[in-house]
Amino acid sequence: MSTFHLSATEIEAIERATIAAVSPDVTEEIDGWLLPFASGTVKRAKSAVPLHRDAVEAATLDRIEDRYDSRQAAPALRLADAPCFDSLRAELERRHYMADSPTCVQIGSAQHMRQVAAPGGALADVDPAPDNAWAALFLGEGFDPVDGAHRVRMLSRAKGTLYASVREGGLTVAAGAMAFGHGWASVHGMRTDQAQRGRGLAGRVLAGLAQAASERGFERVFLQVDAGNDAALSLYRRAGFETQWKYSYWQRQQWP
Repeated sequence: MSTFHLSATEIEAIERATIAAVSPDVTEEIDGWLLPFASGTVKRAKSAVPLHRDAVEAATLDRIEDRYDSRQAAPALRLADAPCFDSLRAELERRHYMADSPTCVQIGSAQHMRQVAAPGGALADVDPAPDNAWAALFLGEGFDPVDGAHRVRMLSRAKGTLYASVREGGLTVAAGAMAFGHGWASVHGMRTDQAQRGRGLAGRVLAGLAQAASERGFERVFLQVDAGNDAALSLYRRAGFETQWKYSYWQRQQWP
């Protein structure tokens, strides 16, 4: 069981910070939902998300669909596994939506993140802007280059984000990013060169970002991780993160 207990206000802050960190082209707000709009592959940047854990009326879903349809975008929702959304999930299934990409929202602290680096190991460099080597890692072997390019673009244009790099031989072999907003620091874009995994490089990235968060007065940190990514879940567990809730993306299957 998680030792973190979040209020409704804190959950809303995390959802707002999540959208800001991926920097969609446009974000609207209707009926207590955030509606981000963006092209590309980053689902968080183009899926509606509720700010409150309340039952949702079918009329609200109608309005969400209308807004996405009006922009010629496929309607999609990012929905937590909370019981209050049971009736909404049933309505989505009735409308031929399907859920995929189960994801864990995890909460931790900068203090615990800092301790995940190997004793005596150097922290990742943390810079206010991404360089070409940082971006190149997302396009390297083992990563989807199209998805990587979209993630680089969105993370690079988010205001106030910091970029961590572990550099060796003129290359960035591990990377990550940290955004700040709504009282939280958040970790994004964690990547390690496929040939360099198992060396603790991701821990150095987390530790470098943790130090940057502490220097800016942020202790609370959240991140989001694929529920099936066992290696990442193990790393984040060692860094003191605990799953607060899970969500899935719901997308309408019959869309022209």
